[in-house]
Amino acid sequence: MTTDPVRVLSTAPIGAEAGHEGIEACSVDNPASRVIRETLARVGDKWSMLVIGVLHDGPLRFTELQRKIDGISHRMLTQTVRSLERDGLVTRTSYPEIPPRVEYAATELGRSLSVPVIELARWAAAHHDDILAARDAFDDER
Repeated sequence: MTTDPVRVLSTAPIGAEAGHEGIEACSVDNPASRVIRETLARVGDKWSMLVIGVLHDGPLRFTELQRKIDGISHRMLTQTVRSLERDGLVTRTSYPEIPPRVEYAATELGRSLSVPVIELARWAAAHHDDILAARDAFDDER
């Protein structure tokens, strides 16, 4: 069983005409496949990439982070930074001061994730009209 993420993606069957060579690589039991799916889910969720983007230029305290991300609740920001911290994309540093001070920062891994995400955002912006036209055509057929 392969754990190379590139191989996992490149051997994945594209359609019904594809052979069975990608079945093992795409298996739910394959750790690389699981990590890829989880990472793509993280990139696609509503808040994670906004947090990474805001932290890209430097550490912020929780309240500063919340102020910079319009519409995120305290609870959702807490869940998001914990998930990002667990994935190694954000660090949380507590300073032994009174009052207590906690800062969040994007890790090198987190900053490196912003590169392909920016490219994906550029792709979406470049194809914005095509996507909207496809949606309209789909909706008109319904």
